[in-house]
Amino acid sequence: MAEPKNLPQTDSGIEVQPLYDEASLDGWDADAMLGAPGQPPYTRGVYSSMYTGRLWTMRQYSGFGNAEATNERFKFLLNAGQTGLSCAFDLPTQMGYDSDHGRSEGEVGKVGVAIDSMADMRLLLADLPLDKVSTSMTINSTAAILLLMYELVAEENGVASDQLSGTIQNDLLKEYIARGTYVYPPRPSMRVITDIFGYCAENIPNWNTISISGYHIREAGSTAVQEIAFTLANAIAYVQAAIDAGLDVDDFAPRLSFFWNGHNNFFEEVAKFRASRRMWHRIMTERFGAKNPKSSMLRFHTQTGGSTLTAQQPMNNVVRVGLQALAAVLGGTQSLHTNGYDEALSLPTEEAARMALRTQQIIGYESGVVDTPDPLAGSYFVESLTDEVEQLAWEYIERIDDMGGAVDAIEAGFQMDEIEQSAYDYTKSIDDDERVVVGVNKFTMDGEPEPTLFPIDPDLEGNQVARLKAYKADRDSAAVESALASVKATAEGSDNLLHSMKDALRADATLGEISDALREVFGVYTP
Repeated sequence: MAEPKNLPQTDSGIEVQPLYDEASLDGWDADAMLGAPGQPPYTRGVYSSMYTGRLWTMRQYSGFGNAEATNERFKFLLNAGQTGLSCAFDLPTQMGYDSDHGRSEGEVGKVGVAIDSMADMRLLLADLPLDKVSTSMTINSTAAILLLMYELVAEENGVASDQLSGTIQNDLLKEYIARGTYVYPPRPSMRVITDIFGYCAENIPNWNTISISGYHIREAGSTAVQEIAFTLANAIAYVQAAIDAGLDVDDFAPRLSFFWNGHNNFFEEVAKFRASRRMWHRIMTERFGAKNPKSSMLRFHTQTGGSTLTAQQPMNNVVRVGLQALAAVLGGTQSLHTNGYDEALSLPTEEAARMALRTQQIIGYESGVVDTPDPLAGSYFVESLTDEVEQLAWEYIERIDDMGGAVDAIEAGFQMDEIEQSAYDYTKSIDDDERVVVGVNKFTMDGEPEPTLFPIDPDLEGNQVARLKAYKADRDSAAVESALASVKATAEGSDNLLHSMKDALRADATLGEISDALREVFGVYTP
């Protein structure tokens, strides 16, 4: 049979051969490349039983408007069978501005929940079992402040810090590469991150101190290969910075976690997840000499691809999300968020959020894919693709190493340029009808019915600002000023920042005020 002139390609440009057979894995060492589930190099998963003993954490992303509304959605999802919380914050909270700041106008509560103060955090977490539920917070520049707020509310409710479990994203390097919610320049940001590592190792030992994120790199337009390459390069920088700060690798590395995107190219996504585990094991053991097995286990959360959702024929997104979630499960994810079908149009409605959760539950309880670990292991196609994804990712990491590492490469604009080119190529392929997006450039329809959208409260911002004003009026201003001065003094020195920040929160300083104190010392990053 004649081979086709133009072979199909994965999203990373890997050519897919007409047939995969024994010759595709000629010379391939199964023991070295695969191992057993739960054993190095962890290609087949980080746990020996994987989902046969326990399903992944079903963690739906929530956060909108004010703290009370988000708390209600948390309870709705827990009652629907969700097993972990995941919180989104509005842009002012992410950027270190209080809701009454001029730059916050028009953005309060729009893409997540507004959290200005301890009062907001108390409302956000009201009546939640903090000693039983795992909470993920998608927060970066202000991650230390939100984590300390969470810890303080738990203390007020009689929950000890060593009973808390969850994750803060805390991944600043990808903000400079792809997302943009940075505050301080890269090098002081690295100090805040390593201070969090040290603080949690002593005080919140079961908390994942960073979720090193490829998700947003992929959302910005990267390929699957670039997603894991740039993310692992960032991870190398974090580990080296922590070691340089005097931390032992095996004291903090077991609490590192990762955050991957789930896209539509099903088998490449499975291969990406498997390759990333194998690469991390090699990085931690060969490059950093980690001895604790948990230090070289790449544990990750997956979120289905927001950028793949279409506003046209939004119910089609149910199928896309289902395929992406299945790829994440077959790839061995530890937790999973599935997007609502209406998220290209608005915040997800309750109906869309329920359908997204049911998608995970159907995969987990009805599909049978959880009955054995890594059921795709040994597939000629999957193993070949895993090897190719890994090889191409190593090539990127070597280029970044040659530049001096991730921070130097970011300052040179390398990752951003590579992602921009990939995003352009992807979009052009759709515009040129080389790539089919169902309902967008093929199989379109006229007169689509108007979907039901999530309602936005027009009084939200005014009410939030009024609550913040009352909070600031009902506190000891001198104590606040003294605590903020201590934050600045600590930032100018070398002690761990989180202790003075926690004292400032106890004195009722706000998120924006603590961020401003750090801005005065660290400055603000301008690309």
